[in-house]
Amino acid sequence: MSDVAQLNAQFGVPGRVMFVEGRGGLPVVEMVNGVGKTAVSLHGGHVLSYEPNDQAPVLWMSQLAEFAPGKAIRGGIPVIWPWFGSHPSDSSKPSHGFARRQLWTVQGVEVSGDRRRLTLSLSDSPESRAVWPYHFLLTLQVTLDTALHVELATSNTGRTPFVITQALHSYFAVSHIDNIAITGLEQCAYLDQLDEMRRKRQLGAITFAEEVDRIYIETTGDCVLDDPGLNRKVRVAKRGSGSTVVWNPWVDKAQRMADFGNDEYQEMVCIETTNAADDQVTILPGEGHRLTAVISVEPR
Repeated sequence: MSDVAQLNAQFGVPGRVMFVEGRGGLPVVEMVNGVGKTAVSLHGGHVLSYEPNDQAPVLWMSQLAEFAPGKAIRGGIPVIWPWFGSHPSDSSKPSHGFARRQLWTVQGVEVSGDRRRLTLSLSDSPESRAVWPYHFLLTLQVTLDTALHVELATSNTGRTPFVITQALHSYFAVSHIDNIAITGLEQCAYLDQLDEMRRKRQLGAITFAEEVDRIYIETTGDCVLDDPGLNRKVRVAKRGSGSTVVWNPWVDKAQRMADFGNDEYQEMVCIETTNAADDQVTILPGEGHRLTAVISVEPR
C-alpha cells in the first residue's frame, strides 16, 4: 500500500479530508467544507492553497515553485522556524531555518460540521540537532471553517532554554501590486531591511511602487489587504506575534530568484505573522509558545 493510501486508510474522510500525491510526488492533504477548500503539503507542513467558494485563490504560489525533498516551496504559507532570515551567527546554515524543508508527521484529523482540522508534528532528530542543538516538538494545526486558521505551537522538550524567531510566511494573491493597499499598520514603527535596518514610521496605508521588505515592530493588531481588482478585503488576524513583515521583491530581486517568475511580483504580496528581529521568544524547558494566523475574506 502506498503512503497516500495508508494515510487515507488511517486519517481520510471521503469528500472532506483526502490525502493525494502532489507535485513532485509529495503527499498533500486536501480539506473541503461547505464554504471552501485548502491544501497542505506534508513537506514543510506547508499550506499550499486556500480558496473560499466563489473567490479567486487567496494564497499565491509561484509557477516556478520547486516541489522536492530538501527544497523550500515558493508561495502559500511556509513555516519559518527556528530562526527568521539568516541564522544569527552562521550564514552557512539554511535561511529561515529548517522546518520548511522537513517531512512532517500526521497526528490527527478532526471533522465536525463545517470544521476540518489537520494536526501535524515535527520533532528534533540527529539532522536537526546538527544545525540547532535543542530538543523540541512542533505542532501545526490547520483548521478550515469560515476562515483559515494556522497555528504553530513550539514545545521545549529538552533541559535547556532556547530562543526562537519564526514566521507564518503568508503569500497572498492580488489582482495587481499597483492596485492594493494594506491597512492596520498606520503609525507603526518598522525596520527597513533594504536600508540597513533603519527604524522608520509608517505614514498611512502601505502601497507599492518599489521593493518593500519591512519588519513592523510592536504590533499585534489585524492587517487588512484591500484589493479593488478582486473586489475583496483579506483580513489577517494573529496571536502570539509582536511583529509583522511586509514584502514584495519588485523587479530586480524577482529576476534574481530561480523559483520566482520575472513578472510574478505583480500578482503577490507577503503579510507575515512573525516573531522577528527583537521580537524573540525564549522558551524554557517544559514550556511552549503558540503563533497563530487567521485569514478571512470580507467584501469591500
